[in-house]
Amino acid sequence: MGWMNDETGLEKCAANYVPLTPLSHLRRAAHVFADYPAVIYGAHRVTYTQYHARCTRLASALAARGVTPGDVVATLLPNVPAQVEASFGVPASGAVLNTINTRLDVDTVAYIFDHGEAKIALVDSQFLALAEAACAQMDGPAPKLIEVPDAGAGHAASGQHDTYEEMLEGADPSFDWVLPQDEWESLALNYTSGTTGRPKGVVYHHRGAYLMTMGTVVSWRMVLHPVYLTIVPLFHCNGWNHTWMMPLVGGTIVCCRDITAAAIFGAIAEEGVTHLGGAPIVLNMLVNAPEGERRSFTHEVQVFTAGAPPAPATLAKIEKLGFNVTQVYGLTETYGHVTECLWRGADWDELEGPDRAAIKARQGVAFPMMEDIAVLDAGMAQVPKDGVAQGEIMIRGNSVMKGYYKNPRATQEAFAGGYFHSGDIAVQHGDGYMQIADRAKDIIISGGENISSVEVEGVLMGHDDVLLAAVVAKPDETWGEVPCAFVELKPGATPDAAALIAFARQTLAGFKTPKHVIFEELPKTSTGKIQKFELRKRARGME
Repeated sequence: MGWMNDETGLEKCAANYVPLTPLSHLRRAAHVFADYPAVIYGAHRVTYTQYHARCTRLASALAARGVTPGDVVATLLPNVPAQVEASFGVPASGAVLNTINTRLDVDTVAYIFDHGEAKIALVDSQFLALAEAACAQMDGPAPKLIEVPDAGAGHAASGQHDTYEEMLEGADPSFDWVLPQDEWESLALNYTSGTTGRPKGVVYHHRGAYLMTMGTVVSWRMVLHPVYLTIVPLFHCNGWNHTWMMPLVGGTIVCCRDITAAAIFGAIAEEGVTHLGGAPIVLNMLVNAPEGERRSFTHEVQVFTAGAPPAPATLAKIEKLGFNVTQVYGLTETYGHVTECLWRGADWDELEGPDRAAIKARQGVAFPMMEDIAVLDAGMAQVPKDGVAQGEIMIRGNSVMKGYYKNPRATQEAFAGGYFHSGDIAVQHGDGYMQIADRAKDIIISGGENISSVEVEGVLMGHDDVLLAAVVAKPDETWGEVPCAFVELKPGATPDAAALIAFARQTLAGFKTPKHVIFEELPKTSTGKIQKFELRKRARGME
């Protein structure tokens, strides 16, 4: 065995070691899939050769405007081709891509511009006023704004800034991409939602994104030339890294700017969409779409859903429409999804109705690029895999962030004990499959008993009149906290709190049954998550 420890003449070299980067996928696809469709958005339809050329021009244009390796380039864009191209063009210039949530307020965007020190920002005309206002209240130097008009969507150029297409036209199509010398180099900067304070800047490296793309192809059982619809905002975990993945399999990205049932059904019917991702609210939208918004299709559409545990009732209904849903789970800090409810073939094929939906609502097991994901107790020990004992989901693997930008204390806390601490409370079943019980902050403690808001929401969502339900803790003099339900009804349904409480009582123990029901449209984030922090404020303020 001695020869295995002798490294003489066995060093890394250019022939046997290349830093992993998702940029390699598009460089390869430009040759291997040259004439295949790469990006579609209305009349914008480009092949892989054209896609690569446009990304190259973007990298060249950024370099010509003073962007150097390590600088940050931000975007304020919906799911349009410029955002897709930025995924490759920005890092191809050596810069770090900072995609910013378009639904943030001026103050938060100004903070992100300042904290990330963006040199240039690509901004859709719809969000130009937001970007300009944010620049005006920054403490540091403001980024140069490049406007990305979308006349087809009613957002014409303002004439006040250089436009994206003008910038590309004057760029060098033969620009040499700046590839990482070390796969640990920073690729992207993504800010968390910041619902409890200033958002934290999550830093991705090239290696993690590359391995995420590889693992996703395996977990989604992809074959060549899938057609992917961008429902997940491309500013959210860089669209779960799917933009970086699609060139790997010669896939087509279909951009979806406005997320509606009609747009989704239309893309499936007209463009042959085979894959899409989205929060459970998207599934709910499709299930409850009126007949006039639906389109028929004959193929099965593969769906990754994440962001919150989907209600079993929703999962049971959507499969009948032609969608095969896989529940996945992850966080901004893990590049997106890192666990999946991998279907266990013959063991589960015979399950039907609520039993089948209940299995599909699990968060499941680790993606192949992850090292270990487990439910651990406060002492970092595995909880019993009995489906009852609760602990925190802890994550180790290559698709975990480098850390929080300019925040070493938060980074150290997140990585304590050699795992990333998710903050999500879960159980593990005997087969190892994880299932979220709740976010730690969302557990309701009533008279010393823990109540899972997820469990109560799942029951309420089973009522025929309920479109969405969110349950939070309401302070109570007797019990400390009691469940308070905020419910969004389907069109035409009549609010009846007593009837809904009675419905829940048929399934839930008395202490778990909501004591208050408020009917209203629920506040949501840009990715479709219900903003429970807003609902908690309202519940605390109720007399």
